[in-house]
Parts: sequence; C-alpha cells; structure tokens
Amino acid sequence: MTDHIRIRDADGTWVIRAGGAVLGESDRALELTEGDYAPVIYFPREDIAMAFLEPTDHSSTCPHKGAASYFSIVTKSTVLENAAWSYENPKDGVATIKGYVAFYATPQVAVEAL
Repeated sequence: MTDHIRIRDADGTWVIRAGGAVLGESDRALELTEGDYAPVIYFPREDIAMAFLEPTDHSSTCPHKGAASYFSIVTKSTVLENAAWSYENPKDGVATIKGYVAFYATPQVAVEAL
C-alpha cells in the first residue's frame, strides 16, 4: 500500500441510497483514507444493485490507485451522472479495492452507516 493510503474494513453495516431507492447494503464495505481527504466507503459489487448503475465514458487516473471507471446512477426520477467509480485494475498497493464501487456523497446520494 502507498504511504498515504490506508484501507481497512469499515465498521458496521453501510447503505447507499439515491432517488428514494436503496442501491446497496453491506457489512463487508471498506474504508479508504488518502492523505487529508475524508474517508471513502467502497462497497463490494455483490452487495450493490448494479442494475441501477450505468457505465459511462468518463475516466480519471490516480497516480496511487490507477485508472478509475465511472457509473451514473439511474433511478425512476433522475440520472446522476458519474456518481460512482471503481478501479477495475488498481495498482498493487491498493489491490484490495478491486471489485468494489465508491459513491460521491451528495444531497442526492447518501452513503451512511446503519
């Protein structure tokens, strides 16, 4: 793992909600802390209703984690563009997050501990 990134099991059960729907709930989530940034919760794909997520063409690259792929959240009432991301082939130091998806916490997207 890189010097300024820490990944650990997230305590308790976590839920992701958007557009009035529960997109996922997990007691196997990971918490990634990078430098001075707020911790980010990563959900295992198996615990997310992936039918709500639509891959987009957007991407970004982190020098420590690698290339990120993005998803829009599609609900009955709205599409939240590029609201989630995943590292399909993360760098060796953070390989633990492979197969996990993180979400931007916004007024429309709630990432919460139960």
